[in-house]
Amino acid sequence: MSERQQVVIVGGGPVGVGLAVDLGLRGITCTLVERRIEPQRIPKGQNLTQRTMEHFYFWGLEPELRAARVMPPETTIGGVTVYENLMGEYWMIPPQREAVRDYYYQANERLPQYEMEYVLRRKMAELPTVTAKLGWRAEALEQDEHGVRVVISKSDGNGGGQEELEADYVVGCDGAHSTVRDAIGIERSGSDFDQIMVLAVFRSKDLHELLKRFPERSTYRVMHPDLKGYWQFFGRIDVGEGFFFHAPVPANTTRDNYDFQGLINQIAGQEVHCDFDYVGFWDLRVAVAEQYQLGRVFIAGDAAHSHPPYGGFGLNNGLEDIRNLGWKLAARLQGWGGEALLESYSDERRPIFKETGEDFIASRIEREGAFFDRYNPQKDKAAFEKAWKELENSGRDFVMTYEPNFEGSSVIDGPPGGVCSAHGNHTYTARAGHHLPPHSLSSGKDVFEELLDGFTLLAFDADDEAVNAFEAAAAELTIPFKTVRDTYADPRTQYEAKMILVRPDQYVVWIGDTLPADAKALLQKAVGK
Repeated sequence: MSERQQVVIVGGGPVGVGLAVDLGLRGITCTLVERRIEPQRIPKGQNLTQRTMEHFYFWGLEPELRAARVMPPETTIGGVTVYENLMGEYWMIPPQREAVRDYYYQANERLPQYEMEYVLRRKMAELPTVTAKLGWRAEALEQDEHGVRVVISKSDGNGGGQEELEADYVVGCDGAHSTVRDAIGIERSGSDFDQIMVLAVFRSKDLHELLKRFPERSTYRVMHPDLKGYWQFFGRIDVGEGFFFHAPVPANTTRDNYDFQGLINQIAGQEVHCDFDYVGFWDLRVAVAEQYQLGRVFIAGDAAHSHPPYGGFGLNNGLEDIRNLGWKLAARLQGWGGEALLESYSDERRPIFKETGEDFIASRIEREGAFFDRYNPQKDKAAFEKAWKELENSGRDFVMTYEPNFEGSSVIDGPPGGVCSAHGNHTYTARAGHHLPPHSLSSGKDVFEELLDGFTLLAFDADDEAVNAFEAAAAELTIPFKTVRDTYADPRTQYEAKMILVRPDQYVVWIGDTLPADAKALLQKAVGK
């Protein structure tokens, strides 16, 4: 049996390695088990949101990640939507995540997923508390009140025996067909569209030239009226010839029995020669686990929720999972967090993705399918053009109202009747359960530069009695704690509060202008004790 670790992570994609980095930076010993020696060189999730880039900032990896970008820095991140085919008369550039840029400390980024994985793996290799078992797979696990044991074996099939890892906790980040999730018997449910999709990676200078008819963007979405709202989607890997492509195909499609070149020509609206590097398939469905924790075992990323790669929700939500879970595991293992803090992970994150899958992915497919059933420029051009413009304008509302928050969390001092939800609105006001917006301090630094990797009390002209009460309570409870004082009026006015208690993942726990009734009880609530 190997030396006992505090955490074993099964799955070494970006979510698993991200968790290893997060825990390793917090001094938590962990072993990561991953069957692939090297990242799979398929672009997959490329669009990293502003919130995801905040994670890389706190991991100290933001400059290195931006340096790994493949497309030139001046290439605009965003998408074009076209009706019928890429030569179609009707196209739009709907507002996307640039609409919420000012509410986050970092700008978004775009690069192939494998390039991001290399950045994370290099960081993981530097951390003395992290052991990487690459080329190994998890076979089985069992748990009891004292810990979890995971049996692993070499994934190349060439022998080498088995090992048993023992840990306080296990986190399954091992994808949609998760061994960890199956081993603990967690079920999944959601919308199944009974549709096979192709993922192709190819090179085409012809397509690059065709796309010059539009302002330069990184993605191109073709909406054909016969496809029930399903996307035909091109994404740039580089600028010049590299692309990936998603589209619905017949149920019996294989790499050898289908004309993918002909399909791309049809969607392009003219012949564009393609050299294919990869062709694979996936099922168009939204699936969410019924719970994200069972005893000492947790699941995150695609193991907990999977869905079509529409809107960049998958990878970004997976990284948000582990930023939520990482500090909570560390708090429990270091003694300043309670069991209720660990339970809050599932309670906070599951409702977010359930609504993301149903209200921002599945329902969008259905709404757009209904749109093209109703409007057709061949039948009523004026009605179509009016509705097309309204569809373009609705893009901003779609982005602005996707604002995951934890108002109903048991470890947040949220509003009465609050719930954890993917629905919200972006505002500069500080609100309990919501992500803290950035703001400059009188020092010239941003608030985010002052946040502790523990709890931070932002105090703007706050009474010494209130600040002292928080600091004394945090010391008694051994909670990592920092106070940031400032007399600068701007942040107090923007945030509409003199005091803001922020937890390690930059979500607000409490706001107030005066001393709470019991500062110690508030902090105990925040750490699940």
